[in-house]
Amino acid sequence: MNKYQKEYIGETLEYEDNGKTKTGKIIDETKNTFKIKKNNKTITILKNKKKFRIGNEEINGEKITKKPQDRIKIKR
Repeated sequence: MNKYQKEYIGETLEYEDNGKTKTGKIIDETKNTFKIKKNNKTITILKNKKKFRIGNEEINGEKITKKPQDRIKIKR
């Protein structure tokens, strides 16, 4: 299984926002977004045009803009 086929819910996500690195725990995923929990707040982040660090893997958001259940099934 490659890094684009994994289940991300429950993982820690890092991303850049206005030059600052932000971190949160993924609590939900849709085709185009991640919902993360950060300081008892839920934040929705668009996957498109962002790079993420999930666990110790760097993920290109454009490559995972699919429904999670469809993305996991893809053979690469």
